[in-house]
Parts: sequence; C-alpha cells; structure tokens
Amino acid sequence: MKIYTRGGDDGETGLYGGSRVSKSSPRVSCYGGSDELNSVLGWCAVIESPLSALLSREQHHIFNVGSHLATPADKANDNLPNLPTDCVATLENEIDGFDAQLEPLKNFILPGGCELSARLHIARTVCRRIERDLVELAANENIDGEFIKYFNRLSDWLFALARYANKLDDTTDVLWRSDV
Repeated sequence: MKIYTRGGDDGETGLYGGSRVSKSSPRVSCYGGSDELNSVLGWCAVIESPLSALLSREQHHIFNVGSHLATPADKANDNLPNLPTDCVATLENEIDGFDAQLEPLKNFILPGGCELSARLHIARTVCRRIERDLVELAANENIDGEFIKYFNRLSDWLFALARYANKLDDTTDVLWRSDV
C-alpha cells in the first residue's frame, strides 16, 4: 500500500465506498478531527502513567467512530467496527471514580498543572471541536446520535482525567482568578 496516491491533489478525498468529496466537507472535518484527537491522546499516553491504558482504549474507540465518519450512510455496512454499547456508561463511571478522589471544584480551573494534565486539556478542547462539528454534520446527514453523546462524555472524561493526572503528580490544579 502506497502512502501517497495523488488522489487528493485536486482538493478532494475518497470516502469509504469510493465516493469523492471536498476536503473541506463537514464529514471530512469530523473524521479529520477524530484523527487529530487520536494523535493527541497518543501524545498523552507516551507519558508513563496509570492512565495510559485508559487512553489507549479510547484511541481504539475514536478510530472506530472515525471509520463510520469516513463512510457515507448509503455505504455503511456491518463490517464497520462499533463502539461498545456500554462505552458512555463506562466513561461516566470512571468520571465518578476520579471525581470521588479529587477535591470538589469551587472555582474554574485553567488548563495546566503537570505535563500530562496540560496535554489532556488540549485533547479535551479538540474533543469539544469534534462534538460541535458532529452536531453540524448531523443537521445535514444521517449520523448515529451515539457518536455525539460519546464525544460529549469523552470531553468530560478528559477534564476529569486532567484533574486526576495532577493529583497523581502531586500538582494542584491551576485556579482561575478574575483579579489578575
């Protein structure tokens, strides 16, 4: 398999199933965003941490969603990998578990703290953008609503994970101050 095909040199790309669309299409933005988020999570996971396995798990889930986003609804088939049916509930349970070990939030926090926390905050903001792009795509095309729910919960999970990474590193969250 060649890395380059020259097929995108005219500003279009091929979707799974063969149809061609502009590289600026909302669908391409969505699966491009999922690829970006996957890369950021890989960047987070290279910092050795008890969180690395969780990050890897979500990379696989994001890739699964990306395969659906790269496939127009009329070309979808049973061979596409799905999200586990309980993945949103799993994220919620893990958020609750992290939160139970953290000081309750009384202020807004700024991205930062330890290196892993700062990277996780970047992942969270990329995740939020994908969610917004998915909502836009869903307004015009048939998109599985679970994908929007998944990225919404994943961004919450990344926030909780960023705070938990600070706890593991013995670093305090960076509190926002309006008087600075």
